[in-house]
Amino acid sequence: MSKVVLITGATSGMGEATAKLLSENGYKVYAGCRDKNIEKCDGNINYIYLDVTKTESIKNAVKKVIDTEGKIDVLLNNAGYGLLSTLEDGTDEEIFNQFDVNVFGLIKTTREVLPYMRKENYGVIINISSFLGKMGLPLLSHYNASKYAVEGITDSLRFETLPFNIRVHSIEAGLFGTNFVKKGLVINEKTMSENSPYKKLTSHLVPIVAKAINEGPDPMAIANAVKNIIEDENSNIAIPVGAEATTFVPLRKELSNEDFEKKIIETFGL
Repeated sequence: MSKVVLITGATSGMGEATAKLLSENGYKVYAGCRDKNIEKCDGNINYIYLDVTKTESIKNAVKKVIDTEGKIDVLLNNAGYGLLSTLEDGTDEEIFNQFDVNVFGLIKTTREVLPYMRKENYGVIINISSFLGKMGLPLLSHYNASKYAVEGITDSLRFETLPFNIRVHSIEAGLFGTNFVKKGLVINEKTMSENSPYKKLTSHLVPIVAKAINEGPDPMAIANAVKNIIEDENSNIAIPVGAEATTFVPLRKELSNEDFEKKIIETFGL
């Protein structure tokens, strides 16, 4: 019987690439989308309404998969976006929304799926994290904090699910060629204002990050990493994927806090 996979944020970027790859390899994929009218099928991909900021939407999506398939073998928590803002400028609404999608939505979706995985005594949960869940960068402090939280959730949840044969992993993604700049980045207007005291920083760093994303590699590398985790019971807990991740994540372990900070300042010209 084909493994059943539920993916959040599955209609673009990493989620879309993963849905396509898994479906082409015989997995039954349920691709979550915030469009309430999305319900359709495309081969082994079933598009369903799933908004991680709406608890009822999560419950209904999971129920639909269970009613149809009787199980969920794999959950890929992929939905997420980045807030570009200094810590000083972030509004209450922006702060909450960042965590509502990247952290609370991940927790709620996982919470809803876990009872069914426990019943089957099997499951794989993969959280799309970031190399920025292991290090800081200016103008992305809220996003960084949300990804640090994802890493903490992954590490803790692994202990809770160990008795039930449920594996939990994170993929620490680098910068990939997706629509993240156009669709996945929310800009704080005050931070980007010509009158901002952080103008020098934004003028220097924003083009560097935008260029790295716009000219980044195909997100198929993330899709392949997801597939490998599912199919390898001995897969590592956290998998860095992409140039930035495979460069900085190991360095973060090797260097002291102070030396690593100096390396970041030097690399990004801060």
